[in-house]
Amino acid sequence: MKKLQWIVGLVVMVVWACEPKEDTLPVAPQQDVKKAIVESMREWYFWNGRLPSTIDLTKFATNEELLNGIIYKPLDRFSYLTTQEAFNNSFVGRNAGHGFGFAFNSDERVFISFVFDESPAGKDGWKRGWEIIQINGKPIADYKTSTGGYDFKLGTSDPGISNTFTFKLPDGSTTTRTNVKAEYQSNSVLDQRVFTVGGKKVGYWAYQSFKATAGLSPTRSTEVQKSMEYFQSQGIQELIIDLRYNGGGSVAVAEQICNYVIQASNSGKLMYTNKLNDMKSSNNENRNFSKIDNLNLSRIVFITSRGSASASELIINNLDPYMDIVLIGDNTFGKPVGSFPLSRYNRVLQTNNVELVPITFATANAQGKAEYFDGFPVDFTVGDTPQYPWGDTKDARLAAALQYIQSGNVSGRMLDTYYKPKWEMIDAFTGLQQEFPAF
Repeated sequence: MKKLQWIVGLVVMVVWACEPKEDTLPVAPQQDVKKAIVESMREWYFWNGRLPSTIDLTKFATNEELLNGIIYKPLDRFSYLTTQEAFNNSFVGRNAGHGFGFAFNSDERVFISFVFDESPAGKDGWKRGWEIIQINGKPIADYKTSTGGYDFKLGTSDPGISNTFTFKLPDGSTTTRTNVKAEYQSNSVLDQRVFTVGGKKVGYWAYQSFKATAGLSPTRSTEVQKSMEYFQSQGIQELIIDLRYNGGGSVAVAEQICNYVIQASNSGKLMYTNKLNDMKSSNNENRNFSKIDNLNLSRIVFITSRGSASASELIINNLDPYMDIVLIGDNTFGKPVGSFPLSRYNRVLQTNNVELVPITFATANAQGKAEYFDGFPVDFTVGDTPQYPWGDTKDARLAAALQYIQSGNVSGRMLDTYYKPKWEMIDAFTGLQQEFPAF
């Protein structure tokens, strides 16, 4: 069997699958895809022993309804369906849309949180810190839903769809821009720079998603390579990794980052283990560190939020047994399991361009740490301040990280900035888009 391409994840050793039952009711020819979904789930799903013993395919109008109806709801909020093209494009940063993210401050004002350089928004000059005051002529408050979230009604990501935004700029002026969605190549690195703090050189790296560079084998990111080479050339002694808007992505790229920042003395030691269901235990494996280049770090400060998920949590968990790990911001999302696409193992799914991406494995770090469905708790709770540009030391979370490196603590004044967001950008998406959230 080809080596499995691990996509997202971290582990929880909660429920081990028992032998799945093959009890599926007869199916009409037009139900072939649904039957293939069930067959693949019985074979590969991590909680396959929790699937219904009998599944009447005629009760589900769509493939999505079927998947949602059979997954193990107590733990699975992550399995999804997409197309093969959408899946493959997302993991190498081929996107479509406006190309920006947003975040709320403590006053529930909404700001651009990041912009992809080559996206329509990036080419129009949009910047982090611009306040969005109207969308399509309506004030932001008009888009609030009865549940307390927001639906900005921007349409699908299809090229050609346009929306009009009115922004309040940092200097107090306003500008109205009509932006047309298009295909673009997204970047993962939003900002990188070096601060001098207490006589130390401190690297700051805002990293938005774990995307590989297309065409490279083994799978890796040239963006990651260039950033790490930059920090090495600058002789940094500390590193802040900002994952506050990072929903996950490629495990191979997460491993690449771990191998850059791990100490040379820990090269060759266990990074993590993964386990599949009992039927697929022959695919279980250990992954060890393999040091790349010469960064020599004893700790990493992570900036996190509930938007930090999946592969973001993987690198935190992988490094925790070997380094001093400090988390500043808000608790992470809590996605301690992982997936890989199954169409390659089922001809019907492949032929019909259905990509099934259910939870298929669980991982644990070198200390066996696995269960964190509630996310990793932060050491210091500090509120988000998206009104400030990347690298601005008025940004509360960055300021707190720098303060910690200088003094070993975070002041009460910084902690007083914390607020619990009622709704975040990650809540606007499901499935594949939740892993790579952007509009």
